[in-house]
Amino acid sequence: MHDPALFTDPENWTGGFYELSLEIGDPDDGRRQRALTALWRAAAVTGCCGGRDREPADQPAAPLTTASLEEFGHLHGVARPPLGGPVVCGCFSTCFEDTEDWLTLYLPLGALARVDRRIGGFPFGPDGEPRSLAWRAPLDTWLVGVADEVFRQVDFRIGLVGFEVDHTTAAELGGVVPGQRRNGYLLPVGGRLEYTPANR
Repeated sequence: MHDPALFTDPENWTGGFYELSLEIGDPDDGRRQRALTALWRAAAVTGCCGGRDREPADQPAAPLTTASLEEFGHLHGVARPPLGGPVVCGCFSTCFEDTEDWLTLYLPLGALARVDRRIGGFPFGPDGEPRSLAWRAPLDTWLVGVADEVFRQVDFRIGLVGFEVDHTTAAELGGVVPGQRRNGYLLPVGGRLEYTPANR
């Protein structure tokens, strides 16, 4: 029996990432730290490790800090999405052109496919769009709930939910969500988040 929460099973980390990616604003260490802390708490991630070549019990815990993100590139833990059990997860930060600071929580498809058979070979073949919406919808709803908790601490510019999302900035989107969407969109409207789900 394969364990989707094992760090050292390389198959858990395959298949690409299902993500919640947040454009949190201009680069600012304090803002990024608040978002990281809120993200980890909202997703109820257990553990915080700099590497995935050893199990959490076999390596020192990494501080949940932006300094750790810079040192290790990714932070890793275990999350419990609503698909059948705990899975490995990770987080990284990206800065584009010194004006867009992004924070991303990801769940590898290799691990997710071990807790929900419907995922199969997504995003390819018959397991791709739109059939995949059946399992993606509850996962997206969970990630939207995570984003909502983060937004209470850090009023980010845009949130994107889905498989290896395209980093469309809030400025590029201009408040207009595409009619055909393989990603979900979270936009601040009047001090709260407005969610437009994926439809393909």
